[in-house]
Amino acid sequence: MAGTLNFTLAPYFRPVSTRRETNDRVFFVRASTNASETPVTSISAPPNFKAPQPKPFSVRPDKIFDILGASLALLFRLTTSVLVSGYSVTVVPESEIPSDQYALGFAGFKLKESSKLGPRPEKPIEIYEFESCPFCRKVREIVAVLDLDVLYYPCPRNGPNFRPKVSQMGGKQQFPYMVDPNTGVSMYESDDIIKYLVGKYGDGNVPLLLSLGLLTTLTEGFAMIGRMGKGSSYTPSKLPPKPLEIWAYEASPFCKVVREVLVELELPHILHSCARGSPKRQILYQKVGHFQVPYLEDPNTGVEMFESAEIVDYLRATYAL
Repeated sequence: MAGTLNFTLAPYFRPVSTRRETNDRVFFVRASTNASETPVTSISAPPNFKAPQPKPFSVRPDKIFDILGASLALLFRLTTSVLVSGYSVTVVPESEIPSDQYALGFAGFKLKESSKLGPRPEKPIEIYEFESCPFCRKVREIVAVLDLDVLYYPCPRNGPNFRPKVSQMGGKQQFPYMVDPNTGVSMYESDDIIKYLVGKYGDGNVPLLLSLGLLTTLTEGFAMIGRMGKGSSYTPSKLPPKPLEIWAYEASPFCKVVREVLVELELPHILHSCARGSPKRQILYQKVGHFQVPYLEDPNTGVEMFESAEIVDYLRATYAL
Protein backbone atom coordinates (compact mmCIF):
# COMPACT_ATOMS: atom_id res chain seq x y z
CA MET A 1 0.00 0.00 0.00
CA ALA A 2 1.17 3.53 -0.66
CA GLY A 3 1.87 5.81 2.24
CA THR A 4 0.70 9.41 2.41
CA LEU A 5 2.23 12.30 4.27
CA ASN A 6 2.14 16.05 4.31
CA PHE A 7 4.74 17.76 2.19
CA THR A 8 6.10 21.28 2.26
CA LEU A 9 7.57 22.66 -0.96
CA ALA A 10 10.50 24.52 0.59
CA PRO A 11 13.46 24.26 0.67
CA TYR A 12 13.92 22.03 -2.37
CA PHE A 13 12.29 24.20 -5.02
CA ARG A 14 11.38 27.73 -4.12
CA PRO A 15 8.81 29.57 -6.29
CA VAL A 16 9.23 33.32 -6.61
CA SER A 17 7.03 35.95 -8.18
CA THR A 18 7.29 36.47 -11.93
CA ARG A 19 5.66 38.45 -14.71
CA ARG A 20 5.99 35.86 -17.44
CA GLU A 21 3.04 35.84 -19.84
CA THR A 22 2.08 32.29 -18.97
CA ASN A 23 2.01 33.09 -15.23
CA ASP A 24 4.30 30.13 -14.60
CA ARG A 25 6.29 30.06 -11.40
CA VAL A 26 10.05 30.27 -11.41
CA PHE A 27 11.77 27.45 -9.53
CA PHE A 28 15.28 27.10 -8.17
CA VAL A 29 16.96 23.74 -7.71
CA ARG A 30 17.79 22.39 -4.26
CA ALA A 31 19.03 18.84 -3.91
CA SER A 32 18.98 16.69 -0.79
CA THR A 33 20.86 17.85 2.27
CA ASN A 34 23.33 14.99 1.76
CA ALA A 35 23.85 15.64 -1.95
CA SER A 36 27.40 15.74 -3.23
CA GLU A 37 26.64 18.58 -5.62
CA THR A 38 25.15 22.06 -5.41
CA PRO A 39 23.66 24.00 -8.32
CA VAL A 40 26.15 25.83 -10.50
CA THR A 41 25.48 29.56 -10.20
CA SER A 42 26.15 30.33 -13.87
CA ILE A 43 25.77 28.09 -16.92
CA SER A 44 26.46 29.11 -20.50
CA ALA A 45 25.53 27.60 -23.83
CA PRO A 46 28.38 26.01 -25.83
CA PRO A 47 30.58 28.51 -27.72
CA ASN A 48 29.13 29.67 -31.04
CA PHE A 49 25.94 27.73 -30.36
CA LYS A 50 23.06 28.38 -32.75
CA ALA A 51 19.68 26.73 -32.35
CA PRO A 52 18.66 24.72 -35.45
CA GLN A 53 15.60 25.41 -37.54
CA PRO A 54 12.80 22.85 -37.06
CA LYS A 55 12.71 20.09 -39.66
CA PRO A 56 9.35 18.26 -39.40
CA PHE A 57 9.35 14.49 -39.85
CA SER A 58 13.10 14.20 -40.36
CA VAL A 59 15.63 12.00 -38.57
CA ARG A 60 19.33 12.76 -38.44
CA PRO A 61 21.14 9.77 -40.00
CA ASP A 62 23.16 8.94 -36.87
CA LYS A 63 19.93 8.77 -34.81
CA ILE A 64 17.87 6.46 -37.02
CA PHE A 65 18.36 3.37 -34.83
CA ASP A 66 17.67 5.38 -31.66
CA ILE A 67 14.33 6.56 -33.04
CA LEU A 68 13.43 3.09 -34.33
CA GLY A 69 14.22 1.56 -30.94
CA ALA A 70 12.14 4.17 -29.13
CA SER A 71 9.27 3.56 -31.58
CA LEU A 72 8.90 -0.07 -30.50
CA ALA A 73 6.92 1.12 -27.48
CA LEU A 74 3.98 1.89 -29.77
CA LEU A 75 3.66 -1.82 -30.62
CA PHE A 76 3.19 -2.80 -26.98
CA ARG A 77 1.35 0.21 -25.56
CA LEU A 78 -0.79 1.09 -28.60
CA THR A 79 -2.42 4.53 -28.21
CA THR A 80 -1.78 4.87 -24.47
CA SER A 81 -0.19 8.31 -23.96
CA VAL A 82 -0.74 9.20 -27.64
CA LEU A 83 -4.17 10.75 -26.98
CA VAL A 84 -5.40 12.89 -24.10
CA SER A 85 -8.54 12.11 -22.11
CA GLY A 86 -11.80 12.52 -24.04
CA TYR A 87 -10.03 12.88 -27.37
CA SER A 88 -12.19 13.37 -30.45
CA VAL A 89 -11.41 14.38 -34.01
CA THR A 90 -13.28 15.48 -37.11
CA VAL A 91 -11.95 16.11 -40.60
CA VAL A 92 -12.91 19.52 -41.94
CA PRO A 93 -11.98 21.59 -45.00
CA GLU A 94 -8.78 23.56 -44.52
CA SER A 95 -10.70 26.83 -44.86
CA GLU A 96 -12.66 26.16 -41.66
CA ILE A 97 -9.53 26.38 -39.47
CA PRO A 98 -8.14 29.91 -38.90
CA SER A 99 -4.52 30.37 -39.92
CA ASP A 100 -3.50 31.20 -36.34
CA GLN A 101 -4.90 27.92 -35.00
CA TYR A 102 -2.88 24.71 -34.80
CA ALA A 103 -4.25 21.79 -36.81
CA LEU A 104 -2.68 18.89 -38.66
CA GLY A 105 -3.43 19.23 -42.37
CA PHE A 106 -3.38 17.01 -45.45
CA ALA A 107 -4.70 17.24 -49.03
CA GLY A 108 -6.80 20.36 -48.41
CA PHE A 109 -8.26 19.11 -45.12
CA LYS A 110 -7.37 19.57 -41.48
CA LEU A 111 -8.01 17.63 -38.27
CA LYS A 112 -10.17 19.45 -35.74
CA GLU A 113 -9.20 17.87 -32.43
CA SER A 114 -10.71 18.31 -28.98
CA SER A 115 -10.55 16.76 -25.53
CA LYS A 116 -12.36 16.63 -22.20
CA LEU A 117 -9.97 17.37 -19.37
CA GLY A 118 -10.50 17.45 -15.62
CA PRO A 119 -9.54 20.17 -13.12
CA ARG A 120 -6.13 21.73 -13.72
CA PRO A 121 -3.59 21.81 -10.87
CA GLU A 122 -2.32 25.27 -10.02
CA LYS A 123 1.24 24.02 -9.46
CA PRO A 124 3.05 21.28 -11.38
CA ILE A 125 2.85 17.79 -9.91
CA GLU A 126 6.32 16.65 -8.76
CA ILE A 127 7.49 13.15 -9.65
CA TYR A 128 10.75 11.39 -8.82
CA GLU A 129 11.50 8.61 -11.31
CA PHE A 130 13.79 7.37 -14.06
CA GLU A 131 13.32 6.26 -17.66
CA SER A 132 13.95 2.50 -17.71
CA CYS A 133 11.48 1.67 -14.93
CA PRO A 134 8.16 0.10 -16.09
CA PHE A 135 6.34 1.38 -13.00
CA CYS A 136 7.58 4.91 -13.73
CA ARG A 137 6.46 4.61 -17.33
CA LYS A 138 2.93 3.79 -16.18
CA VAL A 139 2.79 7.08 -14.31
CA ARG A 140 4.28 9.00 -17.24
CA GLU A 141 1.53 7.59 -19.45
CA ILE A 142 -1.26 8.82 -17.19
CA VAL A 143 0.45 12.22 -17.10
CA ALA A 144 0.07 12.32 -20.91
CA VAL A 145 -3.54 11.13 -20.80
CA LEU A 146 -4.49 13.75 -18.20
CA ASP A 147 -2.43 16.43 -19.98
CA LEU A 148 -0.63 17.46 -16.80
CA ASP A 149 2.45 19.60 -16.38
CA VAL A 150 4.96 17.78 -14.19
CA LEU A 151 8.16 18.81 -12.49
CA TYR A 152 10.36 15.74 -12.90
CA TYR A 153 13.28 15.05 -10.58
CA PRO A 154 15.33 12.39 -12.38
CA CYS A 155 16.62 9.61 -10.15
CA PRO A 156 19.08 7.54 -12.23
CA ARG A 157 21.10 4.81 -10.55
CA ASN A 158 24.00 6.33 -8.60
CA GLY A 159 22.50 9.80 -8.95
CA PRO A 160 23.85 11.88 -6.05
CA ASN A 161 21.04 14.39 -5.68
CA PHE A 162 17.45 13.24 -5.91
CA ARG A 163 17.57 9.57 -4.90
CA PRO A 164 18.76 10.63 -1.42
CA LYS A 165 16.04 13.30 -1.38
CA VAL A 166 13.33 10.65 -1.85
CA SER A 167 14.70 8.76 1.14
CA GLN A 168 14.60 11.92 3.24
CA MET A 169 10.99 12.68 2.30
CA GLY A 170 9.39 9.24 2.15
CA GLY A 171 11.72 7.03 4.15
CA LYS A 172 12.87 4.73 1.34
CA GLN A 173 14.29 4.76 -2.18
CA GLN A 174 11.41 3.48 -4.25
CA PHE A 175 10.19 4.84 -7.54
CA PRO A 176 8.08 6.47 -8.74
CA TYR A 177 7.45 8.86 -5.88
CA MET A 178 4.88 11.63 -6.32
CA VAL A 179 4.37 14.89 -4.49
CA ASP A 180 1.33 17.07 -5.17
CA PRO A 181 2.11 20.56 -3.82
CA ASN A 182 -1.50 21.56 -4.47
CA THR A 183 -2.86 19.18 -1.83
CA GLY A 184 0.14 18.21 0.31
CA VAL A 185 -0.28 14.54 -0.69
CA SER A 186 2.76 12.40 -1.42
CA MET A 187 2.95 8.69 -2.17
CA TYR A 188 4.79 5.71 -3.58
CA GLU A 189 3.25 2.90 -5.71
CA SER A 190 2.48 3.53 -9.38
CA ASP A 191 -1.08 2.17 -9.28
CA ASP A 192 -1.95 4.34 -6.27
CA ILE A 193 -0.44 7.39 -7.96
CA ILE A 194 -2.48 6.72 -11.11
CA LYS A 195 -5.70 6.34 -9.13
CA TYR A 196 -4.97 9.53 -7.22
CA LEU A 197 -4.26 11.55 -10.36
CA VAL A 198 -7.34 10.39 -12.29
CA GLY A 199 -9.46 11.02 -9.21
CA LYS A 200 -8.10 14.52 -8.65
CA TYR A 201 -7.41 15.73 -12.19
CA GLY A 202 -9.43 13.38 -14.42
CA ASP A 203 -12.83 11.73 -14.59
CA GLY A 204 -11.99 9.11 -11.98
CA ASN A 205 -11.61 6.28 -14.50
CA VAL A 206 -8.26 4.57 -15.04
CA PRO A 207 -7.68 3.85 -18.78
CA LEU A 208 -8.05 0.18 -19.69
CA LEU A 209 -4.42 -0.36 -20.70
CA LEU A 210 -3.29 1.02 -17.35
CA SER A 211 -5.65 -1.16 -15.32
CA LEU A 212 -4.63 -4.67 -16.36
CA GLY A 213 -2.33 -5.39 -13.43
CA LEU A 214 0.58 -7.65 -14.29
CA LEU A 215 -0.18 -7.45 -18.03
CA THR A 216 0.18 -3.67 -17.91
CA THR A 217 3.52 -3.95 -16.11
CA LEU A 218 4.81 -6.58 -18.55
CA THR A 219 3.90 -4.57 -21.63
CA GLU A 220 5.46 -1.48 -20.07
CA GLY A 221 8.67 -3.48 -19.71
CA PHE A 222 8.48 -4.79 -23.27
CA ALA A 223 7.94 -1.23 -24.48
CA MET A 224 11.43 -0.31 -23.30
CA ILE A 225 13.28 -3.22 -24.93
CA GLY A 226 14.28 -1.09 -27.88
CA ARG A 227 16.24 1.29 -25.66
CA MET A 228 18.05 -1.31 -23.52
CA GLY A 229 18.38 0.57 -20.24
CA LYS A 230 18.87 4.08 -21.63
CA GLY A 231 17.96 6.75 -19.12
CA SER A 232 18.76 4.61 -16.09
CA SER A 233 22.39 5.32 -15.07
CA TYR A 234 23.89 8.60 -13.91
CA THR A 235 26.32 10.57 -16.04
CA PRO A 236 28.30 13.13 -13.98
CA SER A 237 26.89 16.56 -14.68
CA LYS A 238 26.47 20.13 -13.53
CA LEU A 239 23.31 20.68 -11.50
CA PRO A 240 21.47 23.68 -12.99
CA PRO A 241 20.14 26.54 -10.84
CA LYS A 242 16.70 26.29 -12.48
CA PRO A 243 14.85 23.31 -13.98
CA LEU A 244 14.75 23.09 -17.74
CA GLU A 245 11.40 23.07 -19.55
CA ILE A 246 10.49 20.56 -22.25
CA TRP A 247 7.37 20.35 -24.40
CA ALA A 248 6.90 16.67 -25.12
CA TYR A 249 4.73 13.60 -24.56
CA GLU A 250 5.48 10.04 -23.55
CA ALA A 251 4.59 8.21 -26.76
CA SER A 252 6.82 10.25 -29.07
CA PRO A 253 10.12 8.47 -29.89
CA PHE A 254 11.75 11.84 -30.59
CA CYS A 255 10.79 13.06 -27.12
CA LYS A 256 11.92 9.77 -25.60
CA VAL A 257 15.58 10.11 -26.62
CA VAL A 258 15.70 13.62 -25.12
CA ARG A 259 14.07 12.52 -21.88
CA GLU A 260 16.63 9.72 -21.53
CA VAL A 261 19.48 12.23 -21.55
CA LEU A 262 17.70 14.57 -19.13
CA VAL A 263 17.46 11.63 -16.72
CA GLU A 264 21.03 10.40 -17.21
CA LEU A 265 22.35 13.92 -16.53
CA GLU A 266 19.97 14.22 -13.54
CA LEU A 267 18.57 17.50 -14.85
CA PRO A 268 15.30 18.55 -13.19
CA HIS A 269 12.79 19.60 -15.83
CA ILE A 270 9.22 20.76 -16.15
CA LEU A 271 7.47 18.70 -18.80
CA HIS A 272 4.59 20.38 -20.60
CA SER A 273 2.76 17.28 -21.78
CA CYS A 274 1.10 17.77 -25.17
CA ALA A 275 -0.23 14.52 -26.62
CA ARG A 276 -2.81 14.66 -29.40
CA GLY A 277 -5.82 16.72 -28.33
CA SER A 278 -3.86 18.75 -25.79
CA PRO A 279 -4.74 22.47 -25.64
CA LYS A 280 -1.01 23.06 -25.08
CA ARG A 281 -0.39 22.33 -28.75
CA GLN A 282 -2.14 25.60 -29.52
CA ILE A 283 -0.19 27.36 -26.75
CA LEU A 284 3.15 26.27 -28.22
CA TYR A 285 1.94 27.13 -31.73
CA GLN A 286 1.11 30.67 -30.61
CA LYS A 287 4.33 30.94 -28.64
CA VAL A 288 6.77 30.08 -31.44
CA GLY A 289 4.64 30.05 -34.60
CA HIS A 290 5.05 26.33 -35.09
CA PHE A 291 4.17 23.09 -33.35
CA GLN A 292 6.78 20.37 -33.12
CA VAL A 293 8.07 18.37 -30.17
CA PRO A 294 10.34 18.04 -28.40
CA TYR A 295 10.87 21.74 -27.80
CA LEU A 296 13.39 22.75 -25.13
CA GLU A 297 13.52 25.94 -23.09
CA ASP A 298 16.58 26.36 -20.88
CA PRO A 299 16.17 29.30 -18.48
CA ASN A 300 19.78 28.88 -17.35
CA THR A 301 21.21 29.81 -20.75
CA GLY A 302 18.29 31.38 -22.60
CA VAL A 303 18.43 28.67 -25.27
CA GLU A 304 15.15 27.63 -26.93
CA MET A 305 15.25 24.95 -29.59
CA PHE A 306 13.59 22.19 -31.60
CA GLU A 307 15.13 18.99 -33.02
CA SER A 308 15.72 16.00 -30.73
CA ALA A 309 19.21 15.08 -31.97
CA GLU A 310 20.47 18.63 -31.57
CA ILE A 311 18.80 18.95 -28.15
CA VAL A 312 20.68 15.83 -27.00
CA ASP A 313 23.95 17.30 -28.27
CA TYR A 314 23.21 20.60 -26.54
CA LEU A 315 22.40 18.97 -23.20
CA ARG A 316 25.58 16.91 -23.19
CA ALA A 317 27.78 19.84 -24.26
CA THR A 318 26.23 22.18 -21.68
CA TYR A 319 25.78 19.98 -18.61
CA ALA A 320 27.90 16.82 -18.83
CA LEU A 321 31.22 16.89 -16.95
